[in-house]
Amino acid sequence: MNFEILPTRSAGAAENMATDFLLLQRYPRAEAARFRHYGWHRPAFTFGYAQKISFVRTQWPADGHFDVCRRPTGGGVVDHRDDWTYSLVIPRGHRLEDLRATQSYREIHEALATALRAQGVAAVTKQAKDEAEEPAGVCFQRAEIYDVVHERSGEKIAGAAQKRNKNGLLFQGSIWRPTCGAAIDWERFHTDFVAQIAAILDAEVAPRPWPEISEDELSALIEHYSSAEWNEFR
Repeated sequence: MNFEILPTRSAGAAENMATDFLLLQRYPRAEAARFRHYGWHRPAFTFGYAQKISFVRTQWPADGHFDVCRRPTGGGVVDHRDDWTYSLVIPRGHRLEDLRATQSYREIHEALATALRAQGVAAVTKQAKDEAEEPAGVCFQRAEIYDVVHERSGEKIAGAAQKRNKNGLLFQGSIWRPTCGAAIDWERFHTDFVAQIAAILDAEVAPRPWPEISEDELSALIEHYSSAEWNEFR
């Protein structure tokens, strides 16, 4: 299997979410997994597919100068103003795609923690579930099982959310830079993280140009992810 690494791009919140979903829907091939790191054109927040908009609105800054979009994946509210964002698409039938969600979450986050430790960050995955606590509605407010945390402070460093369908697995992840507690060479981290995931996938890293996708389909998805119908349906 090849592990195809796509070029880094920046976009608005709706376009980033639409692109991730389109990569899952139209781009997967049985012989390749894909990874992309991306940025944001302006300050942005995303929130989980199942979250209620009434709660999500209470978590936004009052000034309103930011993009907002509901993700196709689950999870809580994510502040993207100082994070390192990525997505991973794994085709249907691969071992990692076939695992229970908690186990695929664990394996990818252990790869991420290993890449951070290579630069001196005391990063580990949280191994115990807090039975008395409900899932956090805000991503970096509290760590849940197999999130990446700082070994000494316990602060959450990285979280993610997943979506599975007939095409495969979409994994959307975020690293909150301020909690790393060290100066990170993010280009080196990108290389190390990709190498760690490739080892899990038993795949060869293969940088690729941006795939040819239908601009009309992407535009329609961006419009969908920008709409009140999508963002306020719960």
